[in-house]
Amino acid sequence: MSKNKFYVVWQGSHPGIYDRWEDCKKEIEGVKGAKYKGFPDRTSAEIAFKEGPDNYWGKEVSAPVVDLLKAKEQPVSPAVAVDAACSGNPGKMEYQGLFVDFGTQPATTVQLFKSPVFENGTNNIGEFLAIVHALAWMKQKKVQYPIYSDSVNAQLWVRQKKCKTKLQPNAKNEYLFELIARAEKWLNENAIEVPVLKWKTEIWGEIPADFGRK
Repeated sequence: MSKNKFYVVWQGSHPGIYDRWEDCKKEIEGVKGAKYKGFPDRTSAEIAFKEGPDNYWGKEVSAPVVDLLKAKEQPVSPAVAVDAACSGNPGKMEYQGLFVDFGTQPATTVQLFKSPVFENGTNNIGEFLAIVHALAWMKQKKVQYPIYSDSVNAQLWVRQKKCKTKLQPNAKNEYLFELIARAEKWLNENAIEVPVLKWKTEIWGEIPADFGRK
């Protein structure tokens, strides 16, 4: 799932800036030639709305790069960062985990794992599975690093040892729900020996494991 927090509609039923994808979607559905784009913060969205779609529509928009070495508050280093991406809700979902050393600018990263693409999932499920995958990976490798995730829901589910998704099982996500059951079983049979921390996007920018889909 994209990490966009604001959506600009240049051409739609009611052009403007929206802070929920559901609201943006209502303004562009059925509108021929609709032009819109997601942005990680309101400032960049407001600038884009004023400038018009020519510099943004159909082009990648990167979030600002934050120099973590100069940040007032710095993340614990080294660490494992996890993230998920989902096209739609539900939709095609995948997740990944990266080892990160924040002592360099940009941070040094090494991909530890990446899931296949699941046909019918949600971002929160992906975030939950990514955290458990990281925990299991560290248990297997006999290493310990803090885990960073930007999903509050996923962190809560991990603490509760239960994936409390509202998504219903079906033929398309049968294997995904098998993985969820395995993850819940692992949590109930293993102690969580490392801290699972909230990634502070408002200070540090996008989490290093972000898929970069804007």
